[in-house]
Amino acid sequence: MEIGIDSFAAANPHPTDNIPHANMQSLHELIERMVHADQVGLDFFGIGEHHRKEFLDSASPLILAAAAARTTRIRLGSAVTVISAADPVRIFQEFATLDLLSQGRAEIVVGRGSFTEAFPLFGLNLHDYDALFSEKLELLLAIRDHEVVSWSGTFRPALHEQAIYPRPVQPTLPLWLGVGGTPASFVRAGMLGLPLMVAIIGGETHRFRPLIDLYRQAGAQAGHPPERLSVGIHSLGYVAATSAEAVNHYYPGYAETFTRIGKERGWPPVNRVRFDAQNGLTGALVVGSPSDVAQKILRHSAALGGIQRFTFQMDSASLSHDKLMQSITLIGQQVAPLVNTVTP
Repeated sequence: MEIGIDSFAAANPHPTDNIPHANMQSLHELIERMVHADQVGLDFFGIGEHHRKEFLDSASPLILAAAAARTTRIRLGSAVTVISAADPVRIFQEFATLDLLSQGRAEIVVGRGSFTEAFPLFGLNLHDYDALFSEKLELLLAIRDHEVVSWSGTFRPALHEQAIYPRPVQPTLPLWLGVGGTPASFVRAGMLGLPLMVAIIGGETHRFRPLIDLYRQAGAQAGHPPERLSVGIHSLGYVAATSAEAVNHYYPGYAETFTRIGKERGWPPVNRVRFDAQNGLTGALVVGSPSDVAQKILRHSAALGGIQRFTFQMDSASLSHDKLMQSITLIGQQVAPLVNTVTP
């Protein structure tokens, strides 16, 4: 199983009056973590896309390109690219360029994203949410698979025998479909034969099994071989030397973040009882010691019929750079080997 990290490039939660300087430091520390993940043997590092003050990932391909210049083996991609709010031609060009810079290590994970700020920012109508996604995904796949494209749609000017450059090093640039809990999204990924990255940040992970079965059934019915239908899981997680230490580090920032976001979305405030339930045997949170975390990843994989990638998202708990570096060390040197002694 591939093990990786996803980051939303969190800004310093306690900035000085010099916010640009604090943001500069946060980005430099993020690149250090990406380099460290490469050094400790992790398989993937993804950067999200948000257009909010608390995150610095609005131009994720630039962050990935900076990491490409300082890493040698780790695969680099998005987590996710909000395709509804972007031009598929530019998305492809940016990631094809990243593939050239990284010598064939680029990937794209496309999705709708979990916030809607991009729609007014780029002059888009939120009522076109589904139609924008479908049309732009169709065009991105056409560009990926064909050097010269003829295409027409509703939201973008048509392309007529248009050549699109540069082309990537990889013959087919890997493109995953990032999904939440909408059945139609799982079916779409299966029909297209795209690998699936499932964001599971709450509830009980095993409850996603019927949706993943839908994905595999749709893929089989469309004629795609099973090995093409990879499944990855993106979950909130953190690793420390002991499970008690991990929870003590992680919980205060997690509670503050999700209580604040909850005010926007009508969720109840976070409390320790609910957190402990989410971090229990079947809950979605993956916070603990290396052995406890490895066992939980394996339980999740078994419950979902086998997964091929697991990524930790650690930006939601206001953890220091040093703690994140230590966690990456433990994930690379202890968690990944423990997982892969059971699941090669």
